[in-house]
Amino acid sequence: MALSRVCWARAALWGSAVTPGPHVTRKLQLVRCGLAWGAPRSSKLHLSPKADVKSLISYVVAKTKVINGKYHRFLGRHFPRFYVMYTIFMKGLQMLWADAKKARRIKTNMWKHNIEFHQLPYREMEHLRQFRRDVTKCLFLGIISIPPFANYLVFLLMYLFPRQLLIQHFWTPKQQIDFLDIYHALRKRSHPEILCYLEKVIPLVSDAGLRGHMTELCTKIQHGTHPAVHDILALRECFSNHPLGMKQLHALQMKALSRAMLLTPYLPSFLLRYRLKTHTIVIHQLDRALAKLGIGQLSPQEVKSACYLRGLNSTHIAEERCRAWLGEWLQISCSLKEAELSLLLHNVVLLSVNYTGTGR
Repeated sequence: MALSRVCWARAALWGSAVTPGPHVTRKLQLVRCGLAWGAPRSSKLHLSPKADVKSLISYVVAKTKVINGKYHRFLGRHFPRFYVMYTIFMKGLQMLWADAKKARRIKTNMWKHNIEFHQLPYREMEHLRQFRRDVTKCLFLGIISIPPFANYLVFLLMYLFPRQLLIQHFWTPKQQIDFLDIYHALRKRSHPEILCYLEKVIPLVSDAGLRGHMTELCTKIQHGTHPAVHDILALRECFSNHPLGMKQLHALQMKALSRAMLLTPYLPSFLLRYRLKTHTIVIHQLDRALAKLGIGQLSPQEVKSACYLRGLNSTHIAEERCRAWLGEWLQISCSLKEAELSLLLHNVVLLSVNYTGTGR
């Protein structure tokens, strides 16, 4: 046995032609196969569980996009009206979600750097203000959809009353124009009432010069003349205390001013006064931030939105006219102190009622 092993080893080394036994031949074949195919694969060559999950997710996402595209084409072909509503609703959700993430970033930055609302740049201030109003409107829908099966009723109400229940993200382009016209018509109804009240308080003004100036201003406005900036600023003393200061306004006047600011008038007097004051302070802070930024930095849509917030129906006015009007507003607003903000509140009517182009 030992002699055979030695002979076999010598033959293997010297390249002998000695034929090995069957057992040894089988071992050589296995070794050669191993050399031909290489070493066994290491476990590192296999995909990791994370890579498998990523590939699965990408596959599911790709398939979902294909199915979603087919579904959209089916709706657009067979149900075109429903497809328009569905598309607007989905885009509205995406815009609302994007607004929520932006508002969260702004609030986080305020918290980290200890920044107050009035210290923010104009666009961030405006975004937070508008997002709060949108969330308040959406919150009402969320509350009424809490009871079981009430969500079906909510969808019906959203379809029947989109202006009252939905925010602008979910309006069609035509609805945006029509609804803004409707809202402006509602606040325009309060203009005569506000001007009438200004005429009634003229005898209560102690200074004779201010009485004459206010009489002249009311007469000009009633005859369709757009007042100049200096004509309005000359009356700032009347609006800082009695009879037109924020604390001296009567309930009926506050209701009319609330309608002019597109705020609900169906609240107790102390809540109306608080809400009008808070809303006017926010606009005053926005005006100061906008003055720092400059009107020329605003896009056309931002200019029209800013004018509409301050009482002008900018949907039917050229952009240049809107920028000129906004410049007049800022000239008045940035000249006022906090005690004179009642004038800014009335300025929603004084500066916008006869502006050129407000035919509606």
